[in-house]
Amino acid sequence: MKVIFIPLKRNTLIQLLVISSFIMLLFFFQSTEARTVLNRTIAPPVYKGNENNPIIAFECNVVWGTDYIGPMLDVFKEHDIRITFFIGGEWAKNNPALLNRMKAEGHELGNHGYSHKHHSKLDLEQNRKEILGTEKEIESITGVKTTLFAPPYGEFNEITIKAADSLGYKTVMWSIDTIDWKRDGIDKIIHRVMKNPHNGAMVLMHPTADTVAALPVIIERLQSQGYSIGTVSEALAE
Repeated sequence: MKVIFIPLKRNTLIQLLVISSFIMLLFFFQSTEARTVLNRTIAPPVYKGNENNPIIAFECNVVWGTDYIGPMLDVFKEHDIRITFFIGGEWAKNNPALLNRMKAEGHELGNHGYSHKHHSKLDLEQNRKEILGTEKEIESITGVKTTLFAPPYGEFNEITIKAADSLGYKTVMWSIDTIDWKRDGIDKIIHRVMKNPHNGAMVLMHPTADTVAALPVIIERLQSQGYSIGTVSEALAE
């Protein structure tokens, strides 16, 4: 077989090299990793909602304190209030009846990772696995697909945010912390909430005996100041 060599002019050769380089760059920028590295539009975590609306969101992280979930739901039902529960995947698996009660009574369900790990120490796929595992667990029990993610311990890094964003989640933090996990008394929980209520506030809590006892007081005082109490999504709404 005879090979034919076609001589190329210098300008033509340069043009071919430029075109080849451009094609290689296109392949690079279309890769998943490249899009992740170059993505500058990922929204940062939200710490509070719309400052123009007098709505305060209650968010309760649920991976323990199961005995207090029922009484907490009773308080919210009595006051005609719906909040956001951020659910751990393992807890959901072990407590389907309580999870379904949350849904039936109109509460918003969020994602709190599967096994309460330190997400800032996980790589991208480990973060995604924790979030997706919880999403599937909650959806299989309630039919609800979660879209809000609260990282356990409030720990996150850029990888955590990218993992959540890649799965269509908004990462949620808080602007008021009850620190009720310290179990240092009802009065301190009430004080931590009432010392700085504000439009769009997000109040972090957990299912404890003191929290359940403090809730009626907090609800009544906030409402007397003109605030509505609702879900995270309601607080974020424009």
